[in-house]
Amino acid sequence: MSEAVHPVDEILPAPKLAVLGLQHVLVMYAGAVAVPLIIGRALKLPPQDVAFLISADLFACGLATLAQCLGFFGVGIRLPVMMGVTFASVGPMLSMAASPEIGLLGIYGSVIAAGIFGIIVAPFVSRLLPLFPPVVTGTIILIIGISLMRVGINWAGGGIPFLTQTIDGKVVQVANPNYGQLQGLGISLFVMLVVLGLIKWGKGFLANVAVLLGIIAGAVLATFLGIMHFEKVAAASWFDVILPFHFGMPTFHLVPIITMCIVMVVVMIESVGMFLALSDITGKPVDQKALTKGLRADGVGTFLGGIFNTFPYTSFSQNVGLVGVTGVRSRWVTVTGGAIMLGLGLLPKMAALVEAVPQVVLGGAGLVMFGMVAATGARILTGVDFKTNRFNLFIVAVSVGFGMIPLVSPNFFKNLPHELHPLLESGILLCAIVAVLLNVFFNGVKQTSTEEIVAAAKQAEAH
Repeated sequence: MSEAVHPVDEILPAPKLAVLGLQHVLVMYAGAVAVPLIIGRALKLPPQDVAFLISADLFACGLATLAQCLGFFGVGIRLPVMMGVTFASVGPMLSMAASPEIGLLGIYGSVIAAGIFGIIVAPFVSRLLPLFPPVVTGTIILIIGISLMRVGINWAGGGIPFLTQTIDGKVVQVANPNYGQLQGLGISLFVMLVVLGLIKWGKGFLANVAVLLGIIAGAVLATFLGIMHFEKVAAASWFDVILPFHFGMPTFHLVPIITMCIVMVVVMIESVGMFLALSDITGKPVDQKALTKGLRADGVGTFLGGIFNTFPYTSFSQNVGLVGVTGVRSRWVTVTGGAIMLGLGLLPKMAALVEAVPQVVLGGAGLVMFGMVAATGARILTGVDFKTNRFNLFIVAVSVGFGMIPLVSPNFFKNLPHELHPLLESGILLCAIVAVLLNVFFNGVKQTSTEEIVAAAKQAEAH
């Protein structure tokens, strides 16, 4: 009798894969294109080059996702993961962009070097798994969800609450007049109600694509209200080719390389949290060997990013929330999503159509999905011994407090050395470091931690 296929490895019918894969793409698209837009504008690139950066980013997203989900030669964790450009790299890259001797080619050189660095150090980072018992992983996943809620709330609000402008030679923050408009809030609420209604009353596949159907319903409503526009879709070309080193051969500078390698460490530690969250949601145990493969895929994705004219890659936490909402655990769904991203990179007109979906439409779905990530962390913490081990309460309390600092007060660490900012501007990383240190201080390092995590994943599968 053959062994049953785990839901993560289940191959669904092609039509279902296409729809579910598109759902993952829509959820991550806004975040995926944000970084090339920011860097392209900072470098004052012409519009056609910024458009190429976006296409290259989508293409490389697809490649990195396929490497992570399909797996090859010791690369890829083979869980339902979507890969996208990490926001942890934005600050350092903006500093590089402001330096004429570094520029875009220097950024690509540092990205390629960081990718190689990530591939080399992946086995060492994965050995940190015994430092992540349930009290630590649950706290980190809780903060991942809370951090993402800010993204979902800003989507629902229609962007960001404050804009940066130069007035009389001074850079100032001014209120965004388009933020929090009643019409946009109404659309977000409509999308959320559609998603929740389909989750409650929808059956089978209909419930699985609740987020996608909610986004489509919101897009139709936004078009009817005149918020969704299609001028960019009409102007975009049908086909484009993404060639390596489109802007020229990369240049390599020591300080930018060191900075990007630090960013890579940040990315990998955050990825450990994402992988453990997915392990709990999907019920598939993740051991040190699997972690090494997943982290190595982060390095490979970043290396490919530097070659194909884009930036460092990581697992997108938005899509972790989607897995929790839909309950669809098959990695072949995200493989399909990766293939769609490849296609969007080669078909600018289709990419422009997806980009035309207003952020307020994504906001209603985002609040549901990102809340699910936080709820997953809370569920893991319910299995932690707080009754006989009061130290665990302090681990969670202090770690959550540190994780909230970048969210509540972005300028909290402004007087510390600038070189430390990549480490201090990530609430997820701060929470992870503090939780690990406090757990070691109070509870020590137990060799059974890995087995506890695996057992928790098996228990989740049983539920």
